Amino acid sequence: MDLNRATILGRLTRDPELRSTTSGKTVATLSVATNRVWNDQSGQKQEQSEFHNCVLWGKLADIAGQYLSKGRRVYVEGRIQTRDWVGTDGVKKYRTELVADNLIMLDGPRGTGSAPAGSNDDSMPPVDDSSGDDEIKVEDIPF
Repeated sequence: MDLNRATILGRLTRDPELRSTTSGKTVATLSVATNRVWNDQSGQKQEQSEFHNCVLWGKLADIAGQYLSKGRRVYVEGRIQTRDWVGTDGVKKYRTELVADNLIMLDGPRGTGSAPAGSNDDSMPPVDDSSGDDEIKVEDIPF
């Protein structure tokens, strides 16, 4: 039995890019940064960032395009896939991506900068729910 499953939790490095295929299916691409912090042998704090390319399809892509923006914290789950193609220069190119089938938005609605209840992120201002907009709320999304 084989298993191809990946999970990452990090911040978007840019706004999602939405496109449509020729058949009309929506696809979104995201870049998510994850950080690792450790102390080296001399006790100095070290930090390393990894950047992950993520692809979302269909309704998940639509939701990401509507609600996500640069800097937002997300949890992404899916499978790892490597594509290859021949570039305009004739050189074969490769791209490894996380093809998402689950996405959890960890910050509050776009523009509020708020974290979920119980979060320890003191740098985020509180949610202002007095806007009265008819916009769909993240809490109303059925997944």
